[in-house]
Amino acid sequence: MSKAIHRKENEVLIQLIRTLRREAGLSQEQCCWKLGRPQSFMSDVERGIRRLDLVQVRDLCTVFGIS
Repeated sequence: MSKAIHRKENEVLIQLIRTLRREAGLSQEQCCWKLGRPQSFMSDVERGIRRLDLVQVRDLCTVFGIS
């Protein structure tokens, strides 16, 4: 089994996160400000460099205004 970061499911998650961020009307910088993280955090997530744990996914959902 390949590493999770290289799996198709991870690419789908990355695309979904990018879409949800844009639909929320947030730039990467605005999103990170709300998360209390540096702008490079979202850049790394959206480029597939950084993996997210479930707590981070939940935090992103909160920032995007979804459950």
